[in-house]
Amino acid sequence: MAGDPVPIAIETRGLCREFGGRPAVRDLELRIRRGELYGFLGPNGAGKTTTIRMLGGLLRPTRGEIRIDGHDARDGAAHVRRITGLVPDTPPLQDYLTGRQYVAFVASLWRVPATQRDEEAERLFRLFDLADRADDLCKGYSHGMRKKLHVAAVLATRPKVLLLDEPTAGLDPRSARILKDLLRETSARGVTVFLSTHLLETAQEICDRIGILSQGERVAEGTMEELRSREDESLERIFLRLTEEADAGAPPG
Repeated sequence: MAGDPVPIAIETRGLCREFGGRPAVRDLELRIRRGELYGFLGPNGAGKTTTIRMLGGLLRPTRGEIRIDGHDARDGAAHVRRITGLVPDTPPLQDYLTGRQYVAFVASLWRVPATQRDEEAERLFRLFDLADRADDLCKGYSHGMRKKLHVAAVLATRPKVLLLDEPTAGLDPRSARILKDLLRETSARGVTVFLSTHLLETAQEICDRIGILSQGERVAEGTMEELRSREDESLERIFLRLTEEADAGAPPG
């Protein structure tokens, strides 16, 4: 019915992760709607990758809860894996497969029908300028090519939730532009996109909402309009002000 609330696709409650007794993520609370493109912004070492790895099921929280598409990430782990696609900063390609074989391999893990997989893969190969290299071994791919291939493989599984860690890092400007447009298109189809980045421009340009992380804690969240404290304040000023305030208030390490 019109006016019904949009379901929550990603939710965390009191999410924490420690390494050797030192907190990397502290009491993180997230509520991200289905079809939202959410940017997780923070400096290096803020806890972005740790959060992505917990949401993707690669890292167990020290404490706290994660729910994906309404399912507990622990009790409903099998369902969560089926609907979630993860693009890490360094893609885990198999060097002795061709690009085309790698996409088929990833899609087979999600039991994607071959016709659906091949149709989507060919579209993405053309989009990312990989069509001429699709039958080359992955070991000959550059970092940017490897990232684009893994994005293509993950999208071929038709995930409901897409997690990306620094997705434009290592991409040339044209490829970065193509990827950003693709993420907007993917979100418009109802896929929830959660991306971490330290690039202010990327977050400001494509994200519906932005969360700012510092010292493992979320220090702000909202649309660009909600984050602005003055009409002329840029995201860069907001980011620097909030992270500096958080750093100043953090206990000594």
